[in-house]
Amino acid sequence: MKKKWPKWFIATGIIAPILFAFQNQTLTHEEQLGKELFFDPLLSQDQSISCASCHKPEFAFADNVALSEGLFGQETARNTPTAMNLSSFSNFSWDGRAKTLEQQSLNPIQDHAEMGMPVQEAISRLVEDSHYNTEFRTIYGTIPNKEDLGKALAAYQRTLTTLSAYDRYVAGDDAAISDQAKRGLELFSGKGKCVNCHMGNDFTSGEFENIGTYDGQTYMDKGRANYTKDKSDNGKFKVPTLRNVAITAPYMHDGSIKTLKEVIEYYNNPESMRPYSIGKDELLETPLGLTTEEISDLEAFMHTLTGDEYTK
Repeated sequence: MKKKWPKWFIATGIIAPILFAFQNQTLTHEEQLGKELFFDPLLSQDQSISCASCHKPEFAFADNVALSEGLFGQETARNTPTAMNLSSFSNFSWDGRAKTLEQQSLNPIQDHAEMGMPVQEAISRLVEDSHYNTEFRTIYGTIPNKEDLGKALAAYQRTLTTLSAYDRYVAGDDAAISDQAKRGLELFSGKGKCVNCHMGNDFTSGEFENIGTYDGQTYMDKGRANYTKDKSDNGKFKVPTLRNVAITAPYMHDGSIKTLKEVIEYYNNPESMRPYSIGKDELLETPLGLTTEEISDLEAFMHTLTGDEYTK
């Protein structure tokens, strides 16, 4: 029997083709090269850090600490976001400074606090490595270079997509998620206002929002404004995907919120947690008024977005 979707559910734009095939996939030659490079510390200055050092597979290619440890024990400037389910993104990084996944893939290599390696020096290492030299020549018809390094890393990351209980529910399996999670889904698209920013297959608008985490004193990261130099962007950060959100704690750009429940409690009444924020989005000016039970229901729904490979 075909599922009849409520009007509010269809209107949110949540229903979309299921495009996820992370498990048991066969990688192309280019994707396999990207995977090797992603896990290879050769691309860091002292050959101790790889992309996977911060984007850990067991945490949905995010990290489990507020700020990751980069080269020589330095802390990264912001929390490590997931490297999964990025194919629909039109910009990358918390401030959107990277316009393509290829560009973003190169940024951590040259960041002084992450891998600390000028890209051209990384390329020189690849040229001198017989295995990588052969692989680049076979795939791209030329020796390793900056453009193709970005292509390979991006190609692998685009394979990191997930299928979850939520997707099976959308596809018509009514038993795929619990009644509590179904109540949470209604809250997500209604009273909780989550869908205003978290929509579509990857549960993100791809836009930049000020959710009240900037006050110019204690919390001083200006976010997107650091890149655009536009004061109206102060405190704005990219809306992250909610895919696998239950296993990517801690949260926010600074990793300042430890649990998913605390994130929901924050949105329920941001003023109570950060009363001196500047430029907060008007949607957050009025408390949501979620009850304790509704917070639990909403959290239960978000758990249904965890990829099957993490729930077995």
